[in-house]
Amino acid sequence: MAPLTFQLNWEPNGFQAPYFLARERGFYDEEGLDVQFVEGHGSPFAAEQAARGRADVGLAGASAVLATQSEGFEPLAVAAVTKKTPAAVYTLRDVFGESLERPEQLAGRTVAPSATKTRILAAQLLEQVGIADEVDLQGVDPNTHHRVQHKLLDGSVDAAVGVVTNGLELEREYDRTADELPIGDYLGVYGMTLVTNRAFAESSAGTLRAFLRATARGWAAATNDPEAAIEALVARNATLERRRAIETDKFRAAAESLQFTDHVRTAGWGAHDGERWHRLDAMLAETDLLDGPTDPDAVWTNDYLDAEAPALRDYAERIGRGGEEA
Repeated sequence: MAPLTFQLNWEPNGFQAPYFLARERGFYDEEGLDVQFVEGHGSPFAAEQAARGRADVGLAGASAVLATQSEGFEPLAVAAVTKKTPAAVYTLRDVFGESLERPEQLAGRTVAPSATKTRILAAQLLEQVGIADEVDLQGVDPNTHHRVQHKLLDGSVDAAVGVVTNGLELEREYDRTADELPIGDYLGVYGMTLVTNRAFAESSAGTLRAFLRATARGWAAATNDPEAAIEALVARNATLERRRAIETDKFRAAAESLQFTDHVRTAGWGAHDGERWHRLDAMLAETDLLDGPTDPDAVWTNDYLDAEAPALRDYAERIGRGGEEA
């Protein structure tokens, strides 16, 4: 068995369910892989661990991959897992006063972001729809990202910026109707990627391709059977049993709204679209998140995706979306 360390972006949660299901069903074993899962401390940490060679593969957001490149490292994204960012604006109906359905409704409102990257995406969204000057988009509270939820709960802000399902979590916990506006529906930039370093990719190309094949199978299996995917997740972390419902919501959001696009239908699971990388790079270049120059064309490759493997090539058909517009 070929060993491979897989650095997660965070502690186990619903967004990661496909990887745990792939392991439980033996997909990695069938590829001759002994995959060690390592809990993470955020996407920047995962991207840097992979770029430094301290992990063979990392699960990291595309913005973190570009930021790591700007620090002088050479991360290499080998699969684009979610084609849309998971960032979302969310609110409570009794605070907002109406159902939040369009970005234009944020005009004249106060919005609190939970993190710098989600604030950037929210700012870009507001700019795109022409209301940036009409929204009080607050700075990021450096103490805790949960504070924006408290502000929303007590009505001191009209909406918050986090990730999809943050609103649903509040709805479930406080029995107050929530609404979410997925930013990924408006901005064509990547969410999560699988990232490695060039030395590992070149020296262990077969191992890397095997990992991606097994992971694609995990995504298809989880999409077709979300309950089994969450069961595999809970088996890994029993403390998630009490959060089973919201973790299921997280995975369904990823599988149904973030992961699949028309590009996946035509190019297969994991394939990159360079335009999305350029668009994200242009957004980040306007901020202070990048420490140096970046080259969006050098940060990704499709070379390690086995295009002829049914798990990748026929992914759309495997999840029942071969002819459906996304």
